[in-house]
Amino acid sequence: MEKNIVQKVEKIICRVKKEGDRAVLFYTKKFDGINLTKKNLAIEKNEIRSAYQKVNPEFLIAIKKAYANIQQFHRRQLLKIGKRETKLQMPGGRQVDEKFVPINRIGIYVPGGKYSYPSTLLMAAIPARVAGVKEIVLTTPGKNLTAEILVTADLCKIKKIYRVGGAQAIAALAYGTETVPKVDKIVGPGNIYVTIAKKLLFGEVGIDMLAGPSEIMILADDTAKEKFILLDLLAQVEHDPQAGATLLTEEDSLLKKIKAQIPKKFRKQIKLIKIANLNQGIEYINLKAPEHLELLIRNQEKILHKIENSGAIFLGNYSPVAVGDYIAGPSHILPTDRTARFSSGLSVYDFLKRISITNYNQVKLKKDLPYALTLAKTEGMKYHYQSLKVRGES
Repeated sequence: MEKNIVQKVEKIICRVKKEGDRAVLFYTKKFDGINLTKKNLAIEKNEIRSAYQKVNPEFLIAIKKAYANIQQFHRRQLLKIGKRETKLQMPGGRQVDEKFVPINRIGIYVPGGKYSYPSTLLMAAIPARVAGVKEIVLTTPGKNLTAEILVTADLCKIKKIYRVGGAQAIAALAYGTETVPKVDKIVGPGNIYVTIAKKLLFGEVGIDMLAGPSEIMILADDTAKEKFILLDLLAQVEHDPQAGATLLTEEDSLLKKIKAQIPKKFRKQIKLIKIANLNQGIEYINLKAPEHLELLIRNQEKILHKIENSGAIFLGNYSPVAVGDYIAGPSHILPTDRTARFSSGLSVYDFLKRISITNYNQVKLKKDLPYALTLAKTEGMKYHYQSLKVRGES
């Protein structure tokens, strides 16, 4: 199945690279059933202005509050980095520096499907803006390009918006077309076609991660509220039929109660696992590295340090994943499918390049020169050796 999809995506990528807008328009009609031309591939300013008249005033208030919370969190991340340029005086007198430079232009992909996701746009655009990214390009399937998405894009000061989705959108962002500008990095989740396109195009363009179906794991004890657990499990699997949810608990009665209430259509997506004790649960969590982890247990802060692998952790009965999806602050674009073992959720750091700077003068170089010469000689690198040696003779 996946091999067949890879072949289809490769064909899409090659055609977009070769034909540009023509291929993008062809695949948009083929897959989304939308007839576009070069003239209406991009969103015009008047469409954004009219979008404000179509959204609910309550939505505007909510999205601005979410924007403020998410921005505040990511500004704190930037403060942790410290100065954009640091000078470190090392032993021996050599000076090594480091500076952080924002990526120039990024592309954000907001997925389509069953829902429209202005929240995903916030979670990608705000850390990019805080990092100092100069230009953001947005693509999303035309049928999901709602007034709410347009208003959110305007709040994020995104000027270039295109009604294109799928693998063809990723290829257009990677290579550039007559209309869609080429970007340096693409961020944002999508379906399997989008994910495979990002994987195939990595190197031509940077990517954030290869996101799979969404997932949650809940570790619960007798302090957890049954109704909260049930709804949190269901909230996760409603994303799509591939999304998964797992409950870990020692409580037999809790497992039985939850099992009895799971709607039939979601039973294959939800796992209910009996654990012998808390430590076994923690071991299982670290093995599976869930995208979202809820700790609905007493003294959760005391075991927090034992959790090594998770995209995001939610503590207590009143910190559901859903609040993180919308308004808490950290980005909800998170590693899935056990990739939290080696990667993290989207953040300011994903939009900054770290460049090292080395500064020796003649006196400082001579102190380290014998060691560098020995290593060059050991590796047999003739011109490396001569490049060093000639400076010692000057």
